[in-house]
Amino acid sequence: MGSPALSNRNNGQRLGITEPISLGGPTDYDVMKTQELEKYLQAVGLYESQEEAVSREEVLGRLDQIVKIWVKTISRAKGLNEQLVQEANAKIFTFGSYRLGVHGPGADIDTLCVGPRHATREEDFFGELHRMLSEMPEVTELHPVPDAHVPVMKFKFSGVSIDLLYAKLSLWVIPEDLDISQDSILQNADEQTVRSLNGCRVTDQILRLVPNIQNFRTTLRCMRFWAKRRGVYSNVSGFLGGINWALLVARICQLYPNALPNMLVSRFFRVYTQWRWPNPVMLCAIEERSLGLQVWDPRRNPMDKFHLMPIITPAYPSMNSSYNVSSSTLRIMSNEFQRGSEICEAMETSKADWDTLFEPYPFFEAYKNYLQIEISAEDADDLRKWKGWVESRLRQLTLKLERHTYNMLQCHPHPGDFQDKSRPFHCCYFMGLQRKQGVQVNGEHIDIRRTVEDFKQAVNRYTLWKPGMAIHVLHVKRKNIPNFVFPGGVRPARPSKVTWQSRQGSAQPDQSCESKTVFDGGDDGRKRKRVDDDAETNSRNLKSVSSNGEVHVSSSPTSVKCENMDANKLAESQREKSDYSTLDSLRNLENPAEASFQNGETEVSSRCDPPTKSLPAAVADTSSTKKAETLAIENIMSGPYAAHQSFTEELEELEDDVEYGNQVKDSAESMKGNHVESSKPTSVAVPVTSNPATGPSTSSYLTGGLEELEPAELTALPSNETSCAPLVQRKPIIRLNLTSLAKASGKSS
Repeated sequence: MGSPALSNRNNGQRLGITEPISLGGPTDYDVMKTQELEKYLQAVGLYESQEEAVSREEVLGRLDQIVKIWVKTISRAKGLNEQLVQEANAKIFTFGSYRLGVHGPGADIDTLCVGPRHATREEDFFGELHRMLSEMPEVTELHPVPDAHVPVMKFKFSGVSIDLLYAKLSLWVIPEDLDISQDSILQNADEQTVRSLNGCRVTDQILRLVPNIQNFRTTLRCMRFWAKRRGVYSNVSGFLGGINWALLVARICQLYPNALPNMLVSRFFRVYTQWRWPNPVMLCAIEERSLGLQVWDPRRNPMDKFHLMPIITPAYPSMNSSYNVSSSTLRIMSNEFQRGSEICEAMETSKADWDTLFEPYPFFEAYKNYLQIEISAEDADDLRKWKGWVESRLRQLTLKLERHTYNMLQCHPHPGDFQDKSRPFHCCYFMGLQRKQGVQVNGEHIDIRRTVEDFKQAVNRYTLWKPGMAIHVLHVKRKNIPNFVFPGGVRPARPSKVTWQSRQGSAQPDQSCESKTVFDGGDDGRKRKRVDDDAETNSRNLKSVSSNGEVHVSSSPTSVKCENMDANKLAESQREKSDYSTLDSLRNLENPAEASFQNGETEVSSRCDPPTKSLPAAVADTSSTKKAETLAIENIMSGPYAAHQSFTEELEELEDDVEYGNQVKDSAESMKGNHVESSKPTSVAVPVTSNPATGPSTSSYLTGGLEELEPAELTALPSNETSCAPLVQRKPIIRLNLTSLAKASGKSS
């Protein structure tokens, strides 16, 4: 079923830098489960209506007409003769989820305007074209970001969200049949143009490198939905964005070219659970062309050595698309891959279903301690700009907390924001905190005051700051999480529902212990005893200790409704066919041939042809299949970049976000008059108040004292080391008190 598609797509040639793991075709079970998956994705609303699809096409056609008028207008204004004016042309390309065909209702359309050499980015694109769009009634929420790492113009056109980039080519005339996949268009292009073109070139290359586009699209829709439900879909937060998930899925499609989406989803989790990061994921060999543009190579580029989860783009110049990933977010995603793999195995025996896989991650039940980052502005337009800037800096807070605590403090950023409807032009971000598992507590404190101050100072350097833009950071316990973060504004009972972990009796450990409130500074030094959360107290009888000593929360046994109960037998009887090639691969990989590396390509000598003699299905579905895949994955990761060493410490100068990377001024003079007044705390917190006119205020401690982060998940810095130079003024702090931690840790273990 899949083989003809493979042959048609690439004339029988292999796609990818290695041989496939399996060439087996789909079984009846795979067909059935894939149909179930497609119906599920339809039911949850991942496909747009025909009316919306037509509306998007009309908007793109109208936008293409506008840029053609725009380029003729500026050509005439620059004094070009009438013939050149008539020949002047600009063209609109799409990329991202829309170009890949996996966008959903209301999704943005990533677009690129390609213009001639005399149409400048600063004066013409962000000047004249911006003016033209601002005068059109169908254009709303127009927001140019010219100083971004990838300059972009954001707006809505007849209700359709558009992100418009610009690429200025070295051509006098842009042909209507321009092929931007050709490397020649990068000739003499500036760096911003290369970045802008990269999105389209990568998207088109992905579609060329997958064996079956329809299976790829269905699988990618599934994985995007899963990632959003599990809270790991956000490039800016340090997880993975749309292009990253597309590349990971495309690689699985290459490794299982004839598989249907059901098997591709299962193998996605199986492969990436075993993947040894920072070994890179690549769809094709990295090539160095004559243009001399820098490509990803940790053997020569020092910055590339710091990438923890390299996912390399397939178009020249090849780059790492996932440099935002931190050690904490990589750990979180690895845990989610493991969970997904377990559920997919359970689905094969009807012990789980698609609902189980797509269970939302219970973020506000997973930890006892959180950082709450509040921001506010004077109006909706200011808040939109302020949010974009703050979001681009949140990753810096995660990296700094990890680095300044020597990775003893682990952070889990929530990928989205929350808005309190009772407070206009205000929103909050949250970050779960926990101690690195297995670290011994030595009774000392972690003082993250300087880290938080560094983060706030970086945020306050926003060059487009306006009065009313404020940021406030505070520590909140789980029971004090504001109600507006929950659906309907109602705090659910804990645990909110039976989860996969609780059904397995191996829930993730509760990520902190009890705390005390410590009075400091102007207070009298008295201590108050914290009252346990009622829900936590009521759930003590549900706690059990696993074999590794971790505390898990489990619920009473609950029956799981499983439809298609005969799927178990069907899977056992028919999986045999798809796994013959894998078993044959195992026979060859027991004595694997040496891999040859030429131009960055890994060649694995192994046969993948199905054997002629049938084997028992019981054999094909046992550990032999997994062993074969494990050996194949080991060979895949034995390429020329496997030896590069990734560092756990981050660079002092951290990379800025793609869209806001150039908005921080280097000179101290740029900060004059740009200090932001933080909102006044209403609960235990760690803010520093500053004033746009007077600068940072003198030290003032919060009424009611400071809230401490003292749970067993938090570990102190070495007593003889400091992460920052001491501050001149003493400020309110977030302090992680671990003196009482050892006792709490002892009780939990």
